[in-house]
Amino acid sequence: MSNISNNERESIHGLWSSRLTFILAVTGSAIGLGNIWKFPYVAGANGGGAFVLVYLICILVIGFPIMVSEILLGRKGRRNPITSMQLLGKEEAGSQSWKIVGFIGLFAGFLILSYYSVIAGWTLHYFTLSVTGGFGELDTNQVNLLFSELTSSILTQAIFHTFFMVITVIIIARGIKNGLEKAVKIMMPALLFIMVILLIYSITQGDFAKGVDFLLKPDFSKITAESILAAMGQAFFTLSLGMGCIVMYGAYLPKNESIVKTSLTIIFCDTLIALLAGLVIFPIVFDNNLAPTDGPGLIFLTLPLAFSDITGGMLFGSLFFILLGFAAITSAISLLEPSVAWMIETQNVQRSTSAIIIGSVIWLLGFLTILSFNDLSEFTFWKGTLFDNFDYLASNILLPISGLLFTIFASWFMTRSSSRSELSDVSPIVYAIWKFLARVVAPIGVIIIFLNAINIF
Repeated sequence: MSNISNNERESIHGLWSSRLTFILAVTGSAIGLGNIWKFPYVAGANGGGAFVLVYLICILVIGFPIMVSEILLGRKGRRNPITSMQLLGKEEAGSQSWKIVGFIGLFAGFLILSYYSVIAGWTLHYFTLSVTGGFGELDTNQVNLLFSELTSSILTQAIFHTFFMVITVIIIARGIKNGLEKAVKIMMPALLFIMVILLIYSITQGDFAKGVDFLLKPDFSKITAESILAAMGQAFFTLSLGMGCIVMYGAYLPKNESIVKTSLTIIFCDTLIALLAGLVIFPIVFDNNLAPTDGPGLIFLTLPLAFSDITGGMLFGSLFFILLGFAAITSAISLLEPSVAWMIETQNVQRSTSAIIIGSVIWLLGFLTILSFNDLSEFTFWKGTLFDNFDYLASNILLPISGLLFTIFASWFMTRSSSRSELSDVSPIVYAIWKFLARVVAPIGVIIIFLNAINIF
């Protein structure tokens, strides 16, 4: 099989029906809980518009070349990340050992989904609270109590974790056309529509001027080495790089679609949604004289307090948390798909069976995260609780390593003819720019992020 040319190798799972569908799918993968709460807060705390400028530079010189590399590898290999890297490793570098890179990425996505599903379950719980009027007339102590009751309840977390994983498994089990495509075609426009409604509400009812000032006003005095590292890290992680998702989705991209143009479109959409999220959240926060606290606090502690106090709080609170739910699901399906595709290809089982088996293992692993907030909260080692360790291992170690190696392989080990054939629609200058960024700039950036994450700096 390793001698089959790219023109003959086809995805056994099917292809995206259009470039738009692929853009929606990858943008959906990139837009998750982190985009909606983490990016606005990090930007506001690190110089607003100045940080956004640094972030855009980082996303173009680090995020863009890595994304192009991962899509390129996926389309060239047409298989799950492990098998694609095994095939390409033998064809391009004479070694099947490159499959380890695919395994690292796939395992990172597997691990991330186990705790991501639990956190996503929290958003579904808060959606039900908002719909049923659970945010009516709350004070700070009551909001804190609500969150404490959620994290201390194994049953409540288990119910919503289970519900979220069931939705994710059903979508994946239905395949590319009937599952992934239909999900992103419905959820991504719905996500954008809800975001626009909330933005209009934020403009008319919130302290929009102060929100814009906090998020976008450049304060270059706050740009430090630390904030530049934060921008580099955000640029890398916001695009779902290094976890096998982009490689897997790239395997379903038709040959005639432009990888470079598609990557730039995805980056634009991802950044736009992150900025819109900030313009939705902060005017509401400031209008209610609340502090823009850190990520989880902003979502689960500060905003319920705001929604309990504003006109139409039940409706707009419900819209906000279902928005988070949609964002979480589009990310979750991209995290599950690589593992399911691997099982289908290597174990010769049906897609539905594979989705149920892999989904069940991830679901069971999720209970370790649930327990780390209550019964096992005292069980700490290395970086803290089990949840803290899962998150640190995946985000700070596995993702940078796999993202770095995917990019190094695509730019250093693939022959020029192979990579050029996948990027045949761009000029020699654009190809040369990608290669320079992928060979030199992006690896240096990722190494700096990695060393900072493990506290070398």
